[in-house]
Amino acid sequence: MIFGLFSKRNDNREILDRQYGALTAAARQPYFYTDLGVPDTVMGRLEMISLVMILFFRRTRFSGVSGQELAQEIIDAFFQDIDHSIRELGVGDPSVPKRMKKLAGRFYGRLEAYAAALDAGDAPALAAALQRNIHPEVDNPPSMTALAGWAMHAERHLAAATEDAVAAGRVTLPAADAGEKEKD
Repeated sequence: MIFGLFSKRNDNREILDRQYGALTAAARQPYFYTDLGVPDTVMGRLEMISLVMILFFRRTRFSGVSGQELAQEIIDAFFQDIDHSIRELGVGDPSVPKRMKKLAGRFYGRLEAYAAALDAGDAPALAAALQRNIHPEVDNPPSMTALAGWAMHAERHLAAATEDAVAAGRVTLPAADAGEKEKD
């Protein structure tokens, strides 16, 4: 009986690792950085992974308990990765918790802004929010219209994912150029 507990925990870890890996891979697609105006910097990549996490988080809010638990584990893993990255960049231990609190606040602020635009189906509002967050303090930032189109397409794609796919950690996101292909 005790061996069953260990195998369930390993299965859960495999599911978490598989889904987290798929989400981070989706956020790292070169097209976002070469064609959609996301800067290929630490902060640009953080913004993309945040957007992907927000989209996944929004999808799992309608899931059963297993999907919501997976979403929480993925968000926890995301913040653990950020913490680890900050420490690798040489930020001292005493200031890490303050930075993490600030980053968490920013993440949840983005969640609210993006959710309002996505719920309203308002691509221009989403593009404006993405532009503000991805290119803060830039006088003439690139348009985020195509990225907003991808995010809206990705949300529809995620909505079509089955609960079995969510529970198994097999949810995928569309290719970075999918929002533009949809217009053709």
